[in-house]
Amino acid sequence: MTTSAGSSRPPYPEHTGPGRTDDRTANRSGKDADAVRALEVADAVEVLGLVASVEHQAFARLAEDSRQAPGLEQSLALSRLAACCTERRDRVLARIEELGGDPATALARFDGLLTEFDVRTPSSTWAERLLKAYVGYGVADDFCRLVARGLDEESARLVADVLDDASRTELAVGELDRACAGDDVLSSRLALWGRRLVGEALGVVQRVAQRPEVARVLARAGASDSTDGEASHVAARESVAQAPATVFNELTAEHTRRMSRLHLTA
Repeated sequence: MTTSAGSSRPPYPEHTGPGRTDDRTANRSGKDADAVRALEVADAVEVLGLVASVEHQAFARLAEDSRQAPGLEQSLALSRLAACCTERRDRVLARIEELGGDPATALARFDGLLTEFDVRTPSSTWAERLLKAYVGYGVADDFCRLVARGLDEESARLVADVLDDASRTELAVGELDRACAGDDVLSSRLALWGRRLVGEALGVVQRVAQRPEVARVLARAGASDSTDGEASHVAARESVAQAPATVFNELTAEHTRRMSRLHLTA
């Protein structure tokens, strides 16, 4: 059988020609970008679920603190702080819904986040209970702030705003300052209690930081200062390994400053 040169066609014409190759590359790039975006959204939902859970559990603890408060004035103040936690929690849950996530599911993933911390650190006095909330939730809030640096701009701004309320901190500081005034024995005991609390709280942070979604957002937070494309990828890879040490250093420094406000040794 003979074939004329004019009628011959190259094999697999759909794979030839610069236009075809560029189309495939563009499609693949588009799919890759969509996959990256979907992963970032899923990671954001996870981290926002963490923040909402911290607020939800803070509500429960503050409500119980209100019940156990030694006086009506403290009870009223704590109950109002508990109510504020629900408002902050619901703002975060609304952002999860905006991103296409399920708020209840995201919240449930961190159910009982601080349960082991509570079991391992039972407080025996009102002063110990106040310091436990001050340190435990202080470390949790600080960690959420660090992770939020790797979120999209709107989510990061929301987390920063939600965690900016210092009213519950001021209440604990005022109460503990009055309790420790002129009482060196109590101050020494609370300083030791604070060291135990931060150790247990950092243990919770370590477990949370190992979750894949949280670890990726931490890596993005660590690489966010780089503006060069290749340097940013390198920084992100390095951040995965360096995140735990960096996070613990920052959290420890914040804890030291927190204890210094009470004139207690960290």
